[in-house]
Amino acid sequence: MTVHAVVDPGPDLKLGVDVDAVPPGAFLVGHAGEDSVLLAHLNDGFHAVSATCTHYGAHLGGGLLADNEIRCPCHHAAFDVRTGAALRAPAFRALKTWRTETRQGRGFVREEVRRAEPSRTPGRRHPRRVVIIGGGAAGYAAAERLHARGFDGELTIISADASAPYDRPNLSKGFLAGTAPREWIPLSDFAAYAQRGISLRLNRRVSAIDCGTRRVITDRGGHIPFDALLLATGAAPRRLAPLGGHGRVFLLRTLKDAERLISFVSDASNWSAVVVGSGFIGLEVAAALRHRGLDVQIVSRDAHPLGRQLGADAGRMLQRLHEAQGVRFHNGRAVEAYQGRALRLDDGTTLPADIVVVGVGVLPCSRLATEAGIATQNGILVDACLRTSVKGIYAAGDVACYPHRGEPIRVEHWVHAMRQGEVAADNMLGDERPFDAVPFFWTEQYGVELRASGWLGGWDACQSEGSIADRDLLVRYFRHGRPCGVLTVGRDRENLEFERESEKEGSHVTREPCSTSAPVTAG
Repeated sequence: MTVHAVVDPGPDLKLGVDVDAVPPGAFLVGHAGEDSVLLAHLNDGFHAVSATCTHYGAHLGGGLLADNEIRCPCHHAAFDVRTGAALRAPAFRALKTWRTETRQGRGFVREEVRRAEPSRTPGRRHPRRVVIIGGGAAGYAAAERLHARGFDGELTIISADASAPYDRPNLSKGFLAGTAPREWIPLSDFAAYAQRGISLRLNRRVSAIDCGTRRVITDRGGHIPFDALLLATGAAPRRLAPLGGHGRVFLLRTLKDAERLISFVSDASNWSAVVVGSGFIGLEVAAALRHRGLDVQIVSRDAHPLGRQLGADAGRMLQRLHEAQGVRFHNGRAVEAYQGRALRLDDGTTLPADIVVVGVGVLPCSRLATEAGIATQNGILVDACLRTSVKGIYAAGDVACYPHRGEPIRVEHWVHAMRQGEVAADNMLGDERPFDAVPFFWTEQYGVELRASGWLGGWDACQSEGSIADRDLLVRYFRHGRPCGVLTVGRDRENLEFERESEKEGSHVTREPCSTSAPVTAG
């Protein structure tokens, strides 16, 4: 997906700007020919990079310059301002760079600098055979990082999905709504995997992991040896027993799920849909189906949409946002039975339901690890370096339960999973890099973009200012009196600043060291 925004092109940087106009530590956005350029003033002078994020094409002018990095305001990708290199997911491609010159008190942007090949990993004793189980966010990001660092051994991705890695967050947003075409969904061209020496084995399941012989056994009887293994098996959607396997009941996790739902509703604008669940997936699906013209009702056991995650105030605002679009809510209710185009609730209410979409959370896919004797508890247990209880085996993404500020947590966010995949890859190559990224997620509903940074699983107080209706919201979350997260609408810079401050605090106060021994096996 590409974010298109009309922005002021700013000054022509080839003609130069006064040095005083861009003080040290600041940046200015202008243009060089037809390119939007960000001119940053670092301690060693001026540096110029593209002002367009390589992830979704967002404008970096609203971003944050910190530690010689420019951070994207939309999805918090980060780039090196000196080299243009993509430093953090969800961006993987570098920014363009230009040569700069300072003369007679003015800074100039000169010719574009062609990016050199990335430096290869220094010679160490690396694994020669890496296997990644899972073709989602973490698995894809790990493969990207291994390639970027010059890994030249055997790299295999095994995925139960029939499609090459794709942009899963878009499935419940623009793709389902019909505003994002199919060609936006793949993360890479299929041919790119072969060009990078990645063996992509799709529509294939792993039946077992033999830790003793260091082999992965597939459902087709094949044996794939490994020196290092990444478990990026993700999570599976919860099912509701009262709904059974009815053909008009849908889950939404895979591209195939989304395409099946789209084919069902593409010519059904006069239909009624019931969404069960008022979490992120449920709300995004409701917004997408309303965009298609369906009548939509939401059934949830919760008192407010996302109330447990974001608090009652934010939940009420989200509900009003949906109600303004014609969505009706049945909060505090459970599903009792589906009778074919009619859904009965536990209070006896019957709702018209040509289709039912279930979005009531997910469960970590940790069976393979458990059966292989790898420690599991609320997912696959890992240390701060994302190492499991078996040497040479790592876990990342929705399935990984990792230490965060003294407690084990599992985070189900796309960007977070990608960043874990990157760190796991680094550590496979011999680094001792603790994973200490600040959780980040976003959602888009009816053109309103909400972004959250921080761990919101254990907050005990929150403060709100502004509103979603005004497209101006800041909610601060606290745990034991200390800030632990923010939710924003229209305040991207403040969100980025919170993320950065949380990183600084975690790096020297509560950062978890990588353990010298494996995690303790759960009892």
